Amino acid sequence: MSHTPEKKITDPALALTKAQKWCAFQERSQQETRDKLYSWGLWPEAIENIIAELISTNFLNEERFAEAFVSGKFRIKQWGRVKIKIELKQHRVSEPIIRKALATIDPREYARVLKKTAEKKARTEKEKHPQKRKYKLARYLISRGFEQDMVMEVLEEILSSE
Repeated sequence: MSHTPEKKITDPALALTKAQKWCAFQERSQQETRDKLYSWGLWPEAIENIIAELISTNFLNEERFAEAFVSGKFRIKQWGRVKIKIELKQHRVSEPIIRKALATIDPREYARVLKKTAEKKARTEKEKHPQKRKYKLARYLISRGFEQDMVMEVLEEILSSE
């Protein structure tokens, strides 16, 4: 897939209009919006003015972005909190906003998704040696962003019934 470079935009008013449409399409973080504006070739001062305008007109809202991000990554991709938190940090979302967004995940639903993911992986894992099997399953679930202590608890439960 070839990536065509962004068309340069030098007029801040035009850039603001285009950025508003871009932000209205889906929730964006301030950082990805800033990166997009830079890719258009705007000056840093113009970029910060546009960011400020997008925030004041509610086209950009970091809390709303974080909550939408958490909801999508958990519900659709079934990622754990650890992986979601790392991704939000890469978007330069602040720690308090990350904590608030992660708190929107229902703990019972989270435990159910972890267990379902573990059971599904256990059915396809070919390793027969009990310790190696447990290690491979744990490594997989941790890579999906689930907390190690919860992973070990769930694996104890599902592997003891095998």
